[in-house]
Amino acid sequence: MTLLLHNLPPVASSAQAIHHTTRSTRCDTVVCVVSNTNTDKPKIKPKITKVKIKEPDDYHATLKALNSKNRIPRKSLGQHYMLNGEVNKQLVSAANVGDGDVVLEIGPGTGSLTNVLVESGANVLAIEKDPYMAALVNERFANTNHVKVVQEDFTRCHLRSHLSSFLGSDYIKANSYAKVVANIPFNISTDIIKQLLPMGDIFSEVVLLLQEEAALRMVDSCLRTSEYRPINIFINFYSDPEYKFKVPRENFFPQPKVDAAVVVFRLKQAADYPQVSSTKNFFSMVNSAFNGKRKMLRKTLQHIKPSLEIEEALVTAGLAATSRPEELTLEDFVKLCTLIGDA
Repeated sequence: MTLLLHNLPPVASSAQAIHHTTRSTRCDTVVCVVSNTNTDKPKIKPKITKVKIKEPDDYHATLKALNSKNRIPRKSLGQHYMLNGEVNKQLVSAANVGDGDVVLEIGPGTGSLTNVLVESGANVLAIEKDPYMAALVNERFANTNHVKVVQEDFTRCHLRSHLSSFLGSDYIKANSYAKVVANIPFNISTDIIKQLLPMGDIFSEVVLLLQEEAALRMVDSCLRTSEYRPINIFINFYSDPEYKFKVPRENFFPQPKVDAAVVVFRLKQAADYPQVSSTKNFFSMVNSAFNGKRKMLRKTLQHIKPSLEIEEALVTAGLAATSRPEELTLEDFVKLCTLIGDA
């Protein structure tokens, strides 16, 4: 039975991306300040032949691909398909993908982004939970050896094992780094970020298309605001994030209720992480601090140390004894953890 997807209104031919300049005027305190990223990581780029996939990737091609499998986007999987090929090109450009790059793609869907990655000279490991879409991408790229499709739930897969198998021992020994470029399911974006960002030993950067609201919270949330959360501490601990550009909602099928945006996370290596003795204990303390967001830290952390000792540690760190979690930067939390002996 053919789905009536081609009755949708056409989308604009341009990506309608709004480039982000700076959002520092939103608050007086800059939170996302990091240094010593791994932008100078060495890369081994074997010479390969670019593959030109003749099928177009536009509004009609995407709907035709979905019709071929009698599929409609499944809300339970957070599926939203790109109808504008220009957005995919801008997404790949944001990641500076070139000849010989190894790219992890999460949720390839109909393979429209995969196509642009391959045309850019990349070797793509695509992980897709939906067996119908995994089969579609397998069929589409059956004539090239530059794409490997794994039909698996990304949040539960053994990613390092898949990457080791895909990259090969020579690539790993050469200390080369892969990239992540993906239009991910919005409903698991935080889970994906938590899984990928600590992997600076494998990836140099992670480029994701997220809901714009989430993108702004992750990159631009400022101290003393309701948007400042433990995820901001986590992101800045492991990466240097940058908001790239906005993607209007009309570029997707089905059309989400909010716009999307592209964010680049440039990953740090372990040597560049803030110095704590235990990252597990550090993030446990941060999460505990935010459990009572409007409460003072001397209350939310009293299960770790008596309130008086928490107050003394805050003062020693140059903070007010009555400090609340949304008033502390990443560096402040590192100092506090060191002083109270929980990191």
